[in-house]
Amino acid sequence: MRQIKNIRLPHPFNTQCNDFFWTICVDHSNIIRSIKRIENHLALDGEDWSGDWLSPMGVDLQINGGLGVAFSDLHFEQLPSIYALLDKLWLDGVEAICPTIVTSNICSLRKSLEVIRVARKNNNQKQSCKLLGSHLEGPFLSKKHKGAHELQYISNPSISEITKRIQGFEDEISLVTLAPELKGAAEVIAFLRKNQIVVSLGHSSASNEECKAAFNSGVSMITHAFNAMNGIHHRDPGPIVEAMVNGNISVGLIADGTHIHPHIVIMLQKMFSKQLFLVSDALPLYGTNSSKCLWNNEVINVNNGVCFLDDGTLAGTSLSLLEGCKNLAKWTENISFSIWTATVAPRIAINTGKKIEEFLLGKPLHHLLRWSFQKDTSSLCWKHAK
Repeated sequence: MRQIKNIRLPHPFNTQCNDFFWTICVDHSNIIRSIKRIENHLALDGEDWSGDWLSPMGVDLQINGGLGVAFSDLHFEQLPSIYALLDKLWLDGVEAICPTIVTSNICSLRKSLEVIRVARKNNNQKQSCKLLGSHLEGPFLSKKHKGAHELQYISNPSISEITKRIQGFEDEISLVTLAPELKGAAEVIAFLRKNQIVVSLGHSSASNEECKAAFNSGVSMITHAFNAMNGIHHRDPGPIVEAMVNGNISVGLIADGTHIHPHIVIMLQKMFSKQLFLVSDALPLYGTNSSKCLWNNEVINVNNGVCFLDDGTLAGTSLSLLEGCKNLAKWTENISFSIWTATVAPRIAINTGKKIEEFLLGKPLHHLLRWSFQKDTSSLCWKHAK
């Protein structure tokens, strides 16, 4: 057995927990067999990581594509490109994604779900990013907060409308973003939860009371906090404050510095230390050298990793998930919390576990990430552990 000492594990809170050191034992197959907290980190034998962090790889619950592939408009001829994208995501530190399908016509939606189903069945490479169920971002959205979604395909929620779109694909969907204030949304939320699909509030005009009702009825997440929803007002707190009051709502964050100002990110850190999770919201421009592309029938332009429509509407990013993690570490000056938001919090958000040890024990070391903080450059760095 190989023993590694003086390891930190990411933790969401800025407490003495961040000062704990751990030791792990790895067997001859490179599998982690034990994790123990240690009191005197200088006294043990073993390889010394000198306080570097060990974490699971990233999980991205909102990614629209990459390498020119758009998950909202897939064809079977693109399967090789999808597998190439999954290989790149692994190299970029991401273990699993929810391929995100934005508001589109029913035919395109169902075709994309069909292609993703085939890709999931054949997604067996050990060192390639895994496809979780899809994230349907729409079409049951507020027209006032549609963002970059196509107005003509936004629909009022009903059981018949959701059935038209996902019947036969219920097991292929992990997450649906909708506006819970819309008439008929309550029935759709109940239908989705019955099918064990996570429901997220997003692209919504919901009032404080409507948010409270939605969270009480099974909505457990917020999609890209502050973007395409009401902000905070002292007489109408809105979804972010209601989520804080609830205490059990996972909150998605795009950490590119444009979708949300870094100072607001720091506020979210204080409000949602445990529940905040990072997403890339990456578009097909991710992994390419292109400055623009056609996506969702719109021309997308990229500037410093941030994507816009021609009219200036924000439309996502071209950044990797872990680039956002580095940004978060820089803004909050909390390394442990930042790692947590990209690697552990997304797993908790989709109910795949509750404690970080669950995501490490029994895993090959090289399927995990090792993080270090470079004091000379004040930057967070990562690599695949070994």
